[in-house]
Amino acid sequence: MGRTLLLGVVWVVVGYVCLLGYVEGYPTEDLVERLPGQPKVGFKQFAGYVDIDVKHGRSLFYYFVEAEHDPDNKPLTLWLNGGPGCSSIGGGAFTELGPFYPKGDGRGLRRNSKAWNRASNLLFIESPAGVGWSYSNTTSDYNTGDASTANDMLLFFLIWYEKFPSYRSRELFLTGESYAGHYIPQLAIALLDYNARSNDFKFNIKGVAIGNPLLNLDRDAKATYEYFWSHGMVSDEIGLTIMNECDFDDYVFEDPHNVSKLCNEALSEANRIVGDYINNYDVILDVCYPSIVEQELRLKKMATKISVGVDVCMSYERAFYFNLPEVQKALHANRTNLPYDWSMCSGVLNYSDTDPNINILPILKRIIQNHIPVWVFSGDQDSVVPLLGSRTLVRELAHDLKFKITVPYGAWFHKGQVGGWVTEYGNLLTFATVRGASHMVPYAQPSRSLHLFSSFVRGRRLPNTTHPPIDE
Repeated sequence: MGRTLLLGVVWVVVGYVCLLGYVEGYPTEDLVERLPGQPKVGFKQFAGYVDIDVKHGRSLFYYFVEAEHDPDNKPLTLWLNGGPGCSSIGGGAFTELGPFYPKGDGRGLRRNSKAWNRASNLLFIESPAGVGWSYSNTTSDYNTGDASTANDMLLFFLIWYEKFPSYRSRELFLTGESYAGHYIPQLAIALLDYNARSNDFKFNIKGVAIGNPLLNLDRDAKATYEYFWSHGMVSDEIGLTIMNECDFDDYVFEDPHNVSKLCNEALSEANRIVGDYINNYDVILDVCYPSIVEQELRLKKMATKISVGVDVCMSYERAFYFNLPEVQKALHANRTNLPYDWSMCSGVLNYSDTDPNINILPILKRIIQNHIPVWVFSGDQDSVVPLLGSRTLVRELAHDLKFKITVPYGAWFHKGQVGGWVTEYGNLLTFATVRGASHMVPYAQPSRSLHLFSSFVRGRRLPNTTHPPIDE
Protein backbone atom coordinates (compact mmCIF):
# COMPACT_ATOMS: atom_id res chain seq x y z
CA MET A 1 0.00 0.00 0.00
CA GLY A 2 1.43 3.38 -1.00
CA ARG A 3 1.95 6.10 1.58
CA THR A 4 -0.70 8.42 0.07
CA LEU A 5 -3.28 5.64 -0.09
CA LEU A 6 -2.47 4.60 3.47
CA LEU A 7 -2.96 8.13 4.77
CA GLY A 8 -6.31 8.26 3.00
CA VAL A 9 -7.40 5.02 4.64
CA VAL A 10 -6.22 6.23 8.05
CA TRP A 11 -8.22 9.44 7.84
CA VAL A 12 -11.31 7.58 6.63
CA VAL A 13 -11.02 5.40 9.73
CA VAL A 14 -10.62 8.46 11.93
CA GLY A 15 -13.64 10.11 10.33
CA TYR A 16 -15.71 6.98 10.78
CA VAL A 17 -14.75 6.78 14.45
CA CYS A 18 -15.58 10.45 15.00
CA LEU A 19 -18.92 10.03 13.24
CA LEU A 20 -19.89 7.17 15.53
CA GLY A 21 -18.74 8.96 18.65
CA TYR A 22 -17.40 7.16 21.69
CA VAL A 23 -19.37 5.12 24.15
CA GLU A 24 -17.67 4.17 27.37
CA GLY A 25 -17.65 0.44 27.89
CA TYR A 26 -16.57 -2.71 26.18
CA PRO A 27 -17.66 -4.68 23.11
CA THR A 28 -19.96 -7.32 24.58
CA GLU A 29 -19.70 -9.40 21.39
CA ASP A 30 -15.96 -9.87 22.06
CA LEU A 31 -16.28 -10.73 25.75
CA VAL A 32 -14.82 -14.14 26.53
CA GLU A 33 -17.15 -15.59 29.14
CA ARG A 34 -14.84 -18.45 30.04
CA LEU A 35 -12.34 -20.60 28.20
CA PRO A 36 -12.69 -24.40 28.33
CA GLY A 37 -10.95 -25.76 31.41
CA GLN A 38 -10.14 -22.27 32.66
CA PRO A 39 -9.68 -21.54 36.37
CA LYS A 40 -12.00 -18.88 37.73
CA VAL A 41 -10.60 -15.34 37.60
CA GLY A 42 -11.83 -11.87 38.48
CA PHE A 43 -10.59 -9.96 35.42
CA LYS A 44 -12.26 -9.67 32.01
CA GLN A 45 -10.97 -11.17 28.76
CA PHE A 46 -11.89 -10.19 25.22
CA ALA A 47 -11.08 -11.72 21.85
CA GLY A 48 -12.17 -11.19 18.29
CA TYR A 49 -11.40 -9.57 14.99
CA VAL A 50 -10.57 -6.08 13.78
CA ASP A 51 -11.34 -5.64 10.08
CA ILE A 52 -8.57 -3.45 8.74
CA ASP A 53 -9.37 -3.77 5.02
CA VAL A 54 -12.98 -4.67 4.28
CA LYS A 55 -12.47 -4.63 0.51
CA HIS A 56 -9.66 -7.19 0.66
CA GLY A 57 -11.25 -9.06 3.57
CA ARG A 58 -8.15 -8.59 5.74
CA SER A 59 -8.69 -8.99 9.49
CA LEU A 60 -6.41 -9.28 12.50
CA PHE A 61 -7.30 -11.40 15.52
CA TYR A 62 -6.63 -10.08 19.03
CA TYR A 63 -6.79 -11.26 22.63
CA PHE A 64 -7.09 -8.63 25.36
CA VAL A 65 -6.75 -9.24 29.10
CA GLU A 66 -7.58 -6.68 31.74
CA ALA A 67 -5.17 -6.07 34.58
CA GLU A 68 -5.81 -8.35 37.52
CA HIS A 69 -6.44 -5.44 39.87
CA ASP A 70 -7.56 -1.85 39.21
CA PRO A 71 -7.50 -2.07 35.39
CA ASP A 72 -8.94 1.45 35.00
CA ASN A 73 -5.76 2.92 36.45
CA LYS A 74 -3.19 0.73 34.76
CA PRO A 75 -1.55 1.23 31.36
CA LEU A 76 -2.09 -0.72 28.15
CA THR A 77 0.76 -2.94 26.95
CA LEU A 78 0.99 -4.45 23.49
CA TRP A 79 2.97 -7.68 23.11
CA LEU A 80 4.08 -9.09 19.77
CA ASN A 81 5.98 -12.28 19.05
CA GLY A 82 8.29 -12.48 16.08
CA GLY A 83 9.13 -15.06 13.47
CA PRO A 84 8.43 -13.26 11.24
CA GLY A 85 5.03 -14.90 11.08
CA CYS A 86 4.60 -16.40 14.56
CA SER A 87 1.68 -16.10 16.93
CA SER A 88 1.61 -13.54 19.74
CA ILE A 89 -1.39 -15.31 21.28
CA GLY A 90 0.19 -18.74 21.18
CA GLY A 91 3.53 -17.36 22.33
CA GLY A 92 3.15 -14.37 24.61
CA ALA A 93 -0.43 -14.87 25.75
CA PHE A 94 -0.52 -18.62 26.47
CA THR A 95 3.10 -19.65 26.89
CA GLU A 96 4.92 -16.70 28.40
CA LEU A 97 3.33 -13.70 30.10
CA GLY A 98 -0.44 -14.13 29.85
CA PRO A 99 -2.67 -15.28 32.70
CA PHE A 100 -2.93 -18.94 31.62
CA TYR A 101 -0.76 -21.85 30.50
CA PRO A 102 -2.09 -25.01 28.84
CA LYS A 103 -2.40 -28.02 31.11
CA GLY A 104 -0.34 -31.10 30.43
CA ASP A 105 -3.31 -32.94 28.94
CA GLY A 106 -3.90 -30.15 26.38
CA ARG A 107 -7.58 -29.83 27.35
CA GLY A 108 -7.52 -27.17 30.01
CA LEU A 109 -5.63 -24.21 31.46
CA ARG A 110 -3.72 -23.43 34.62
CA ARG A 111 -2.95 -20.04 36.13
CA ASN A 112 0.30 -18.23 35.52
CA SER A 113 0.91 -16.66 38.91
CA LYS A 114 3.51 -14.30 37.39
CA ALA A 115 1.40 -13.00 34.51
CA TRP A 116 2.18 -9.48 33.38
CA ASN A 117 -1.45 -8.42 33.85
CA ARG A 118 -0.48 -7.97 37.49
CA ALA A 119 1.13 -4.70 36.30
CA SER A 120 -0.75 -3.74 33.13
CA ASN A 121 -3.65 -4.43 30.80
CA LEU A 122 -2.35 -6.69 28.03
CA LEU A 123 -3.10 -6.78 24.29
CA PHE A 124 -1.89 -9.58 22.01
CA ILE A 125 -2.35 -9.43 18.22
CA GLU A 126 -1.88 -12.05 15.52
CA SER A 127 0.11 -9.98 13.06
CA PRO A 128 0.42 -9.83 10.10
CA ALA A 129 -2.60 -11.39 8.38
CA GLY A 130 -1.87 -15.06 7.79
CA VAL A 131 -0.58 -15.59 11.34
CA GLY A 132 -2.71 -17.70 13.67
CA TRP A 133 -6.38 -16.85 13.11
CA SER A 134 -5.68 -13.56 11.33
CA TYR A 135 -6.50 -13.85 7.65
CA SER A 136 -7.21 -12.18 4.34
CA ASN A 137 -9.60 -13.13 1.55
CA THR A 138 -7.02 -11.71 -0.88
CA THR A 139 -4.15 -14.14 -1.30
CA SER A 140 -1.70 -11.43 -2.35
CA ASP A 141 -2.02 -9.90 1.13
CA TYR A 142 0.11 -12.79 2.38
CA ASN A 143 3.03 -11.31 0.44
CA THR A 144 4.09 -8.84 3.08
CA GLY A 145 6.96 -7.24 4.97
CA ASP A 146 7.91 -4.84 7.73
CA ALA A 147 6.34 -1.66 6.28
CA SER A 148 2.92 -3.14 5.50
CA THR A 149 2.89 -4.96 8.86
CA ALA A 150 3.48 -1.66 10.71
CA ASN A 151 0.83 0.11 8.62
CA ASP A 152 -1.74 -2.60 9.33
CA MET A 153 -0.98 -2.37 13.04
CA LEU A 154 -1.57 1.38 12.96
CA LEU A 155 -4.97 0.79 11.36
CA PHE A 156 -5.66 -1.96 13.89
CA PHE A 157 -5.09 0.39 16.81
CA LEU A 158 -7.31 3.13 15.41
CA ILE A 159 -10.21 0.71 15.00
CA TRP A 160 -9.51 -1.19 18.23
CA TYR A 161 -9.76 2.08 20.15
CA GLU A 162 -13.24 2.38 18.70
CA LYS A 163 -14.06 -0.89 20.47
CA PHE A 164 -12.30 0.20 23.67
CA PRO A 165 -12.60 4.01 23.74
CA SER A 166 -11.53 4.33 27.38
CA TYR A 167 -8.03 3.21 26.36
CA ARG A 168 -7.47 5.99 23.83
CA SER A 169 -5.78 8.22 26.40
CA ARG A 170 -4.20 5.41 28.39
CA GLU A 171 -0.42 5.13 28.62
CA LEU A 172 0.76 2.75 25.88
CA PHE A 173 3.80 0.49 26.15
CA LEU A 174 5.03 -1.42 23.10
CA THR A 175 6.75 -4.73 23.84
CA GLY A 176 7.75 -7.98 22.17
CA GLU A 177 10.58 -10.37 21.46
CA SER A 178 12.74 -11.81 18.69
CA TYR A 179 11.60 -10.51 15.26
CA ALA A 180 9.46 -8.04 17.19
CA GLY A 181 12.81 -6.27 17.32
CA HIS A 182 11.67 -5.22 13.83
CA TYR A 183 7.90 -5.10 14.42
CA ILE A 184 7.84 -2.95 17.56
CA PRO A 185 10.30 -0.16 16.61
CA GLN A 186 8.74 0.25 13.16
CA LEU A 187 5.26 0.32 14.69
CA ALA A 188 6.44 2.98 17.15
CA ILE A 189 7.61 5.11 14.21
CA ALA A 190 4.26 4.63 12.43
CA LEU A 191 2.45 5.82 15.57
CA LEU A 192 4.83 8.76 16.00
CA ASP A 193 4.31 9.76 12.35
CA TYR A 194 0.57 9.61 12.91
CA ASN A 195 0.93 11.83 16.00
CA ALA A 196 2.89 14.37 13.96
CA ARG A 197 0.07 14.60 11.40
CA SER A 198 -2.85 14.57 13.81
CA ASN A 199 -4.37 17.72 15.25
CA ASP A 200 -6.64 15.66 17.50
CA PHE A 201 -6.00 12.19 18.89
CA LYS A 202 -2.39 11.19 19.57
CA PHE A 203 -1.00 7.88 20.76
CA ASN A 204 0.27 8.14 24.33
CA ILE A 205 3.46 6.09 23.86
CA LYS A 206 5.39 5.78 27.10
CA GLY A 207 8.02 3.15 26.39
CA VAL A 208 9.42 0.42 24.15
CA ALA A 209 10.82 -2.87 25.48
CA ILE A 210 12.09 -5.70 23.29
CA GLY A 211 13.52 -9.04 24.40
CA ASN A 212 16.29 -10.94 22.60
CA PRO A 213 15.51 -8.77 19.57
CA LEU A 214 16.85 -9.03 16.04
CA LEU A 215 18.37 -5.57 15.58
CA ASN A 216 21.21 -5.99 13.11
CA LEU A 217 21.57 -9.34 11.36
CA ASP A 218 25.30 -8.90 10.71
CA ARG A 219 26.06 -8.61 14.43
CA ASP A 220 23.36 -10.98 15.70
CA ALA A 221 24.34 -13.82 13.34
CA LYS A 222 27.99 -13.56 14.38
CA ALA A 223 26.97 -13.60 18.05
CA THR A 224 25.31 -17.01 17.65
CA TYR A 225 28.65 -18.66 16.84
CA GLU A 226 30.45 -16.65 19.51
CA TYR A 227 27.86 -18.00 21.93
CA PHE A 228 28.40 -21.60 20.77
CA TRP A 229 32.14 -21.23 21.34
CA SER A 230 31.95 -19.35 24.65
CA HIS A 231 29.54 -21.96 26.10
CA GLY A 232 31.61 -24.97 25.10
CA MET A 233 29.19 -26.09 22.40
CA VAL A 234 31.86 -26.17 19.66
CA SER A 235 35.60 -26.73 19.71
CA ASP A 236 38.32 -24.09 19.81
CA GLU A 237 39.31 -25.05 16.27
CA ILE A 238 35.82 -24.51 14.87
CA GLY A 239 35.28 -21.32 16.87
CA LEU A 240 38.58 -19.80 15.75
CA THR A 241 37.97 -20.76 12.12
CA ILE A 242 34.58 -19.02 12.16
CA MET A 243 35.99 -15.90 13.79
CA ASN A 244 38.94 -15.74 11.36
CA GLU A 245 37.31 -16.84 8.12
CA CYS A 246 33.74 -15.50 8.26
CA ASP A 247 32.98 -11.92 7.32
CA PHE A 248 29.53 -11.43 8.84
CA ASP A 249 29.29 -7.95 7.36
CA ASP A 250 28.30 -9.78 4.17
CA TYR A 251 25.81 -12.05 5.91
CA VAL A 252 22.41 -11.99 4.22
CA PHE A 253 19.18 -13.45 5.60
CA GLU A 254 18.14 -16.65 3.80
CA ASP A 255 21.51 -16.67 2.01
CA PRO A 256 24.18 -17.37 4.64
CA HIS A 257 26.34 -19.24 2.12
CA ASN A 258 27.60 -16.15 0.33
CA VAL A 259 30.79 -16.66 2.37
CA SER A 260 34.12 -18.36 1.84
CA LYS A 261 34.36 -22.15 1.50
CA LEU A 262 36.27 -22.46 4.79
CA CYS A 263 33.69 -20.30 6.57
CA ASN A 264 30.77 -22.24 5.13
CA GLU A 265 32.31 -25.57 6.15
CA ALA A 266 32.97 -24.28 9.69
CA LEU A 267 29.42 -22.97 10.07
CA SER A 268 27.99 -26.30 8.89
CA GLU A 269 30.25 -28.22 11.25
CA ALA A 270 29.28 -25.97 14.19
CA ASN A 271 25.58 -26.54 13.51
CA ARG A 272 26.19 -30.31 13.20
CA ILE A 273 28.07 -30.47 16.51
CA VAL A 274 25.41 -28.53 18.38
CA GLY A 275 22.93 -30.95 16.85
CA ASP A 276 19.22 -31.56 17.24
CA TYR A 277 19.22 -32.51 20.91
CA ILE A 278 19.78 -28.98 22.16
CA ASN A 279 17.11 -26.29 22.23
CA ASN A 280 18.98 -23.39 20.61
CA TYR A 281 16.49 -20.97 22.15
CA ASP A 282 17.42 -22.22 25.63
CA VAL A 283 20.66 -24.19 25.70
CA ILE A 284 20.19 -25.46 29.28
CA LEU A 285 16.66 -26.73 28.68
CA ASP A 286 15.86 -30.33 27.85
CA VAL A 287 14.09 -31.00 24.55
CA CYS A 288 10.58 -32.37 24.09
CA TYR A 289 9.96 -35.46 21.99
CA PRO A 290 6.83 -34.55 20.00
CA SER A 291 5.82 -38.05 18.86
CA ILE A 292 5.54 -39.21 22.48
CA VAL A 293 3.68 -36.05 23.53
CA GLU A 294 1.16 -36.21 20.68
CA GLN A 295 0.38 -39.83 21.55
CA GLU A 296 -0.15 -38.95 25.20
CA LEU A 297 -2.40 -36.01 24.33
CA ARG A 298 -4.64 -38.21 22.22
CA LEU A 299 -4.80 -40.77 25.02
CA LYS A 300 -5.69 -37.99 27.50
CA LYS A 301 -2.61 -38.66 29.59
CA MET A 302 -0.55 -35.97 31.25
CA ALA A 303 2.17 -35.03 28.75
CA THR A 304 3.99 -32.40 30.79
CA LYS A 305 7.75 -32.86 30.93
CA ILE A 306 9.56 -30.68 33.43
CA SER A 307 13.11 -29.37 32.94
CA VAL A 308 14.53 -26.78 35.34
CA GLY A 309 10.98 -26.00 36.47
CA VAL A 310 9.69 -25.41 32.91
CA ASP A 311 7.19 -27.49 30.92
CA VAL A 312 9.28 -28.23 27.82
CA CYS A 313 6.29 -29.69 25.96
CA MET A 314 4.03 -26.68 26.38
CA SER A 315 4.11 -25.81 22.68
CA TYR A 316 2.51 -29.14 21.75
CA GLU A 317 -0.09 -28.89 24.52
CA ARG A 318 -0.94 -25.35 23.36
CA ALA A 319 -1.40 -26.38 19.71
CA PHE A 320 -3.68 -29.23 20.78
CA TYR A 321 -5.76 -26.86 22.94
CA PHE A 322 -6.13 -24.13 20.31
CA ASN A 323 -7.35 -26.62 17.72
CA LEU A 324 -10.22 -27.80 19.91
CA PRO A 325 -13.48 -26.48 18.34
CA GLU A 326 -14.87 -25.45 21.73
CA VAL A 327 -11.76 -23.32 22.41
CA GLN A 328 -12.04 -21.51 19.08
CA LYS A 329 -15.74 -20.89 19.72
CA ALA A 330 -15.05 -19.43 23.19
CA LEU A 331 -12.40 -17.11 21.69
CA HIS A 332 -14.65 -16.03 18.77
CA ALA A 333 -11.81 -17.28 16.57
CA ASN A 334 -11.58 -18.89 13.14
CA ARG A 335 -14.83 -17.30 11.98
CA THR A 336 -14.08 -18.14 8.33
CA ASN A 337 -13.19 -21.81 8.95
CA LEU A 338 -9.65 -21.51 7.67
CA PRO A 339 -8.51 -24.48 5.56
CA TYR A 340 -5.61 -25.24 7.91
CA ASP A 341 -5.09 -25.89 11.61
CA TRP A 342 -3.93 -23.22 14.01
CA SER A 343 -0.14 -23.35 14.28
CA MET A 344 2.40 -21.31 16.17
CA CYS A 345 4.09 -20.03 13.01
CA SER A 346 2.36 -19.37 9.69
CA GLY A 347 2.47 -21.77 6.79
CA VAL A 348 0.77 -19.37 4.36
CA LEU A 349 2.77 -16.18 4.88
CA ASN A 350 5.30 -15.12 2.27
CA TYR A 351 7.33 -12.62 4.27
CA SER A 352 10.01 -10.43 2.72
CA ASP A 353 13.40 -12.13 2.77
CA THR A 354 15.21 -8.78 2.60
CA ASP A 355 13.51 -6.92 5.47
CA PRO A 356 15.34 -8.97 8.15
CA ASN A 357 18.52 -7.28 6.89
CA ILE A 358 17.23 -3.84 7.94
CA ASN A 359 19.41 -2.21 10.60
CA ILE A 360 17.01 -1.25 13.39
CA LEU A 361 19.45 0.96 15.35
CA PRO A 362 18.61 4.19 13.42
CA ILE A 363 14.92 3.52 14.10
CA LEU A 364 15.57 3.07 17.83
CA LYS A 365 17.61 6.27 17.75
CA ARG A 366 14.65 8.20 16.38
CA ILE A 367 12.32 6.75 19.02
CA ILE A 368 14.69 7.79 21.79
CA GLN A 369 15.03 11.25 20.25
CA ASN A 370 11.26 11.54 20.83
CA HIS A 371 12.04 11.07 24.55
CA ILE A 372 10.58 7.57 24.67
CA PRO A 373 12.53 5.16 26.92
CA VAL A 374 13.82 2.00 25.22
CA TRP A 375 14.70 -1.17 27.11
CA VAL A 376 16.48 -4.10 25.45
CA PHE A 377 16.52 -7.24 27.59
CA SER A 378 18.17 -10.59 26.93
CA GLY A 379 17.77 -14.06 28.35
CA ASP A 380 21.31 -15.29 28.81
CA GLN A 381 20.63 -18.90 27.72
CA ASP A 382 19.60 -17.94 24.17
CA SER A 383 21.97 -18.80 21.31
CA VAL A 384 19.59 -17.62 18.55
CA VAL A 385 19.76 -13.89 19.31
CA PRO A 386 22.35 -13.89 22.09
CA LEU A 387 23.04 -11.12 24.57
CA LEU A 388 26.58 -10.89 23.14
CA GLY A 389 25.27 -9.15 20.04
CA SER A 390 22.48 -7.15 21.68
CA ARG A 391 24.77 -5.74 24.37
CA THR A 392 27.25 -4.53 21.75
CA LEU A 393 24.53 -3.01 19.57
CA VAL A 394 23.00 -1.12 22.50
CA ARG A 395 26.42 0.28 23.40
CA GLU A 396 26.95 1.37 19.80
CA LEU A 397 23.54 3.05 19.78
CA ALA A 398 24.37 4.88 23.01
CA HIS A 399 27.66 6.05 21.47
CA ASP A 400 25.80 7.30 18.39
CA LEU A 401 23.38 9.21 20.64
CA LYS A 402 26.36 10.58 22.62
CA PHE A 403 24.79 9.18 25.78
CA LYS A 404 26.91 8.75 28.87
CA ILE A 405 26.56 5.80 31.22
CA THR A 406 24.02 6.69 33.91
CA VAL A 407 23.95 3.25 35.55
CA PRO A 408 27.25 1.31 35.37
CA TYR A 409 27.01 -2.33 34.29
CA GLY A 410 26.21 -4.40 37.36
CA ALA A 411 23.89 -6.95 38.93
CA TRP A 412 20.21 -6.35 39.56
CA PHE A 413 18.32 -8.32 42.17
CA HIS A 414 15.04 -10.12 42.65
CA LYS A 415 13.97 -11.99 45.78
CA GLY A 416 17.45 -11.71 47.25
CA GLN A 417 19.13 -13.27 44.22
CA VAL A 418 20.84 -11.87 41.13
CA GLY A 419 18.14 -11.39 38.50
CA GLY A 420 20.66 -10.47 35.81
CA TRP A 421 22.92 -7.58 34.88
CA VAL A 422 21.94 -4.11 33.72
CA THR A 423 23.34 -0.86 32.42
CA GLU A 424 21.69 2.42 31.44
CA TYR A 425 22.70 5.18 29.05
CA GLY A 426 21.45 8.75 29.10
CA ASN A 427 18.37 7.95 31.25
CA LEU A 428 16.53 6.70 28.15
CA LEU A 429 18.33 3.55 26.99
CA THR A 430 18.60 0.41 29.15
CA PHE A 431 20.17 -2.97 28.47
CA ALA A 432 19.40 -5.78 30.91
CA THR A 433 20.08 -9.49 31.00
CA VAL A 434 17.80 -11.97 32.76
CA ARG A 435 19.75 -14.73 34.45
CA GLY A 436 18.71 -18.24 33.51
CA ALA A 437 16.25 -17.05 30.88
CA SER A 438 15.79 -18.27 27.33
CA HIS A 439 14.96 -16.53 24.05
CA MET A 440 11.45 -16.41 25.50
CA VAL A 441 12.33 -14.68 28.76
CA PRO A 442 8.93 -14.85 30.53
CA TYR A 443 8.61 -18.56 29.69
CA ALA A 444 11.87 -19.56 31.36
CA GLN A 445 11.98 -16.97 34.17
CA PRO A 446 8.40 -15.82 34.89
CA SER A 447 9.13 -14.20 38.25
CA ARG A 448 12.25 -12.31 37.15
CA SER A 449 10.60 -11.21 33.92
CA LEU A 450 7.57 -9.84 35.81
CA HIS A 451 9.94 -7.92 38.05
CA LEU A 452 11.69 -6.46 35.01
CA PHE A 453 8.40 -5.60 33.29
CA SER A 454 6.91 -4.01 36.43
CA SER A 455 9.99 -1.81 36.76
CA PHE A 456 9.74 -0.82 33.10
CA VAL A 457 6.08 0.26 33.13
CA ARG A 458 6.48 2.07 36.45
CA GLY A 459 9.50 4.02 35.23
CA ARG A 460 11.81 2.53 37.85
CA ARG A 461 15.36 1.29 37.51
CA LEU A 462 16.05 -2.34 38.27
CA PRO A 463 17.20 -2.58 41.90
CA ASN A 464 20.90 -2.92 42.66
CA THR A 465 20.27 -4.20 46.19
CA THR A 466 18.66 -7.35 47.55
CA HIS A 467 15.78 -5.34 49.07
CA PRO A 468 14.14 -3.44 46.19
CA PRO A 469 11.45 -0.81 46.83
CA ILE A 470 9.01 -2.42 44.40
CA ASP A 471 5.66 -4.11 44.83
CA GLU A 472 4.52 -6.85 42.50
